[in-house]
Amino acid sequence: MTATPSRPSRVAKLPPRERILDAAEELFQSEGILRVGVQAIADRAETTKAAIYRHFETKDALVAEWLRIVAAEYRAAFDRVGTAHPDDPGEQILGLARFIAEGLPTLSYRGCPFINSLAELPDRSHPARQVIEEHKADQTRRLIALCERAGLPDPGQTAAEITFLLEGAQVSTQNGSVDQVGERLMRIVEGLLDRRRAQAES
Repeated sequence: MTATPSRPSRVAKLPPRERILDAAEELFQSEGILRVGVQAIADRAETTKAAIYRHFETKDALVAEWLRIVAAEYRAAFDRVGTAHPDDPGEQILGLARFIAEGLPTLSYRGCPFINSLAELPDRSHPARQVIEEHKADQTRRLIALCERAGLPDPGQTAAEITFLLEGAQVSTQNGSVDQVGERLMRIVEGLLDRRRAQAES
């Protein structure tokens, strides 16, 4: 097995913009958006504040770009399950639940970046809030479309219930209120789909 390179050796090879984003991601996740200043990001990225402002007009713009990258990871998960199960929307839904379940161990100590950011950024005009809202709207549209293709009754309601389960699992993992969250999440989503299929057939 190839050893994972240490952060300093890995980051040293990144272009300046990506090095800044890597540093911002680590600091925003571990310390929070509001507590982290531009100088701290510059120090972590081994660059200068002036260099950061050459790539990002403001700290808010940097936060928004970081969250766009996080949102792209979720879109990629949708794309992967679509490629893996092109003719089985039900299995695609389970694949999305599995993606969330497998990521829960990381959330147990770092938290969901979207939930954390919303808590820190109450102003809905903040560019990062807009990124999150657009991401959530896109995710809802895609999930409703999968429910429709699966022939599940009331696709909007079914998608909402699945969303409650996925996001509730993330919050429960973050606050430690429930054990074995990933396993429980998969069983509950499977049960929901089975019930909805039975309703469609009755």
